[in-house]
Amino acid sequence: MKKIVLAYSGGLDTSVAISWLKEKYNCEVVAMAADVGQGEELALLREKAAASGASKLYIEDVREEFVRDFIFPMLKAGAMYERQYLLGTAIARPAIAKRLVEVALKEGADAVAHGATGKGNDQVRFELTVKALAPQLKIVAPWREWEIRSRDDAFDYAEKRGIPLPVTKDKPYSMDRNIWHLSYEGGILEDPTREPDKDMFLLTVDPADAPDEPGYVTIGFEQGVPVSIDGRVPGPVELLTELNALAGRHGVGRVDMVENRLVGMKSRGVYETPGGTLLYFAHRQLESLTLDRETLHFKEMVAIKYGQLVYYGQWYTPLREALDAFVNCTQRNVTGSVRLKLFKGNISVAGRWSEFSLYREDLATFGADAVYNQRDAEGFINLFGLPLKVQGLLEQKRAEKKQ
Repeated sequence: MKKIVLAYSGGLDTSVAISWLKEKYNCEVVAMAADVGQGEELALLREKAAASGASKLYIEDVREEFVRDFIFPMLKAGAMYERQYLLGTAIARPAIAKRLVEVALKEGADAVAHGATGKGNDQVRFELTVKALAPQLKIVAPWREWEIRSRDDAFDYAEKRGIPLPVTKDKPYSMDRNIWHLSYEGGILEDPTREPDKDMFLLTVDPADAPDEPGYVTIGFEQGVPVSIDGRVPGPVELLTELNALAGRHGVGRVDMVENRLVGMKSRGVYETPGGTLLYFAHRQLESLTLDRETLHFKEMVAIKYGQLVYYGQWYTPLREALDAFVNCTQRNVTGSVRLKLFKGNISVAGRWSEFSLYREDLATFGADAVYNQRDAEGFINLFGLPLKVQGLLEQKRAEKKQ
C-alpha cells in the first residue's frame, strides 16, 4: 500500500496510529478529520497531525449533512438503544466514514484506516460503511494488528516518539464529542459502582446547580423534522446548538448506563445529549397527538429495530432504507409545536398543538357530551372479551368434571 487515509480525531489512538502506519507499511498517511461538531477540539488538529507524521490533513465540515441526513431521520424514527442511549457516537460513524471514503477516492488511496479498538462497536460501524460505499478499498485497523495492548502501552509509544496527546494517564477515560452528544468511557468509569466525577461533565451543569427558576422553550416540527425554536427558524446546526445550550443550563440530558456491545461484552458509558433529549421528548409528545393508536404502537417496535441498526453500524442497508420509507409515511401529519418546561435536570410538557391533532375534547371529556354513547361500550366489550369468555367457560367445565 502506498497511501492510507486515516479517520483522524487527534485523540490517543489515531495520533499513535499515524506513526504506526508509516512504520508498519512504509507508506504515506493522509489524515481526515470530519467536523461533526467537536468545537474547540479541532483547533490544534493541523499542528498535531503534522507532528504525528501525517503528510496532509483534511478537515471536512459535515455538520449540516450530519444533522439533516443522519440525526433527523433517526429522530423521526424515535430510535434509541436499550431504552436510554440516543446513539450519539453510533450515528456519527457512518457520516464520518462516508466522508473518509470520499477523501480516499479523491486522494487515490489504496486503503483507509481507523483508530477503533478490537473490543468496541466503532470498528464495525466504520468498516461496514466502507464496504457498502467503496468495497475496493482495503481497511486497516491498527488495534487488531499492533503489539499495543492497553492505553498505557499507547501512552508509552507516543511518549517515545514525541507524539502530542490530548489526555493523560491520570485522566484516561475516552471522550467522543459531536453536535449531538458527548460520551465518556474507560478509565475510572470502568467501575460501574463508581459515580462519575462532578467536574467530568462538559455540556450540562449538575442538576443540583441548575437555575432555581424553570426554563421554557417551544419547538416546532414539520413532518417530524424540528424546524423552529420559539417561532424562529434557524438552520439545523444552529437549532441543535441552541437547544444544547438551553438544556445544558438546566442540567438536562445525562445518561449513565451499562450497555450490551455488539461484540458481546457489556460496557459502562456516560453520555450527555442535552439538545437531543429535548427533541426526542418533544417529538414523542407531538406524535402522541397526531398518530393513530395502531400506527403509534407499530412504530414503537420499528424504533427498536432502527436503533439496533444504527448501533450495529448497519446504516447503509436496504432494511434501514425500507424503515425510513415507513417512518416518513408516519410523519406526514407530525407537524405542530410542543412547549417544554425544563427544571433541575427534568423535562415536562407545558403544551402541544397541531392542526392534525386527533385529540377531541368532546370525546375525551368526563363531563356531559353529545358525541359518545357510553352504552355502545357494552357491545364492544362483549365482542372484545368473547375469547376470554369462551376460555373461562372451558375452564369452568373442566373444574366441574373434576368434582
